[in-house]
Amino acid sequence: MIKDIEILVPPEFLAQKNYLANESAYLLELDLSDVTAAIPIRRSIDSRGSKAVYRVLTRVFINEKPQEIYPKLKYEPVRSKENVIIVGSGPSGLFAALKLIELGIKPIIIERGGDVQARRKDLRSLQQDHIVNPNSNYCFGEGGAGTYSDGKLYTRSTKRGDVKKILQVFVQHGAKEDILIDSHPHIGSNKLPLIVKAMRETIIKNGGEVHFNSLVTDLIIKEGKILGVVADQEKEILGDCVILATGHSARDMFYLLHKKNIKIEAKDFAMGVRIEHPQALINEIQYHTKEKNEFLPSASYSLSIQVDGRGVYSFCMCPGGIIVPAATLPGEIVVNGMSLSKRNSPFANSGLVVSVNSRDWKKKDSEDPFAGLKFQQDYERQTFEWANKTQSAPAQRVTDFLKGKDSQSLPRASYIPGLTASPLHQLLPPIIRKTLQKALIIFDRRMKGYVTDEAIIVAAESRTSSPVRVIRDKETYMHPQVNGLFPCGEGAGYAGGIVSSAMDGENVAEALFRYLKVS
Repeated sequence: MIKDIEILVPPEFLAQKNYLANESAYLLELDLSDVTAAIPIRRSIDSRGSKAVYRVLTRVFINEKPQEIYPKLKYEPVRSKENVIIVGSGPSGLFAALKLIELGIKPIIIERGGDVQARRKDLRSLQQDHIVNPNSNYCFGEGGAGTYSDGKLYTRSTKRGDVKKILQVFVQHGAKEDILIDSHPHIGSNKLPLIVKAMRETIIKNGGEVHFNSLVTDLIIKEGKILGVVADQEKEILGDCVILATGHSARDMFYLLHKKNIKIEAKDFAMGVRIEHPQALINEIQYHTKEKNEFLPSASYSLSIQVDGRGVYSFCMCPGGIIVPAATLPGEIVVNGMSLSKRNSPFANSGLVVSVNSRDWKKKDSEDPFAGLKFQQDYERQTFEWANKTQSAPAQRVTDFLKGKDSQSLPRASYIPGLTASPLHQLLPPIIRKTLQKALIIFDRRMKGYVTDEAIIVAAESRTSSPVRVIRDKETYMHPQVNGLFPCGEGAGYAGGIVSSAMDGENVAEALFRYLKVS
């Protein structure tokens, strides 16, 4: 017999090997010898009471051999004559490639940046010397932006694909099995590079190809069908289909598509700031105590509200994390958050963003597909000017931002390139400034102490999602103008986050497989 029951586990007992079995026997009124296995299948922290506890959904095997809950996937060398070009090696590109291998089709990944190891040098130059490499940074390079954004694997897009399968692929390539059961799983930016490398090795081992430092500069299209791509202005790479998985920051690809009269359109997105608190303060608010519990992780939070018809919400919350520079071109400032697997930094940061849409573009031509992108880009360039044309991001104490006064000093912060005390209450675009000020007051009521002199806001958090959508058919996943061209992932405007991008990559690969079978 098999039964699923929920067990409340005090944090200090979570690591005890036999705790779940003992509690299962007690709750089900069984002899302990009858419980052949008690396997956690879902785990979350409940901090609503005076003391936080874990709620563990447990699958109990009673006098029965335990079954494998998450079977491993098998990859075999591809044998098909077809090959598919994938532009970009972020989550959607990597998972599209792995799915194509499952389907027996050869993937050829074209990546503008270097491999995960080579990226480290460029990230160091960005952090320490304020030098932005347009092809190798926190957004571009093997693994895409997801490699250095903590590896948060929570998604609300559960109807778009098989979330458990995506998590299992990560586990097979080196992630801890904890991500299969945690309600808000994460891997950590120190662990992801090796996992991404292992995925690349699986792709190559089974007949795929990966080409680094190869910027796609043109698409080869003849009589309405895509035949391949041109890399670095001169190298032709041919394929039966092309998946565009370039990420939300590949503006050059958007301009290339527009130049070739391939339809794209502006879409709504969100912009704002990063907000950073001492992690101890967030722990105190969420766990209702000043005492540090070594058995509880750094606390996180999620906030959202409608203010004057606009959504305001926390985004990419990084407990025990740091703020990082995520610009992709010189002359702009973009900030993002990341944390290591232990999430043990003394700081907690999160995007705090406001939804923006076509009403805000202030462009006469409402059909301009780049209106939102230009709005985003203007904010990033202005932020660079506020920072005296360096990567020392503009920042302000939250209390000063609400009072409309300059910050005479800033508290210690995680942002390595440094901060520039700036009057963001005057500098932020009015719609963002006014909406954030109203939202912060409400958020402080929900999390008493959220508005504090110890908290800062940092500009510009602007890359929440793509400001451009590349059109595709809902059924075929293919662009209606170009046979064999499959827009995919965040950069095409159809995903947000690692898991939803990965699922979109799998869905596109399956649609492409169906296309090849009938074409």
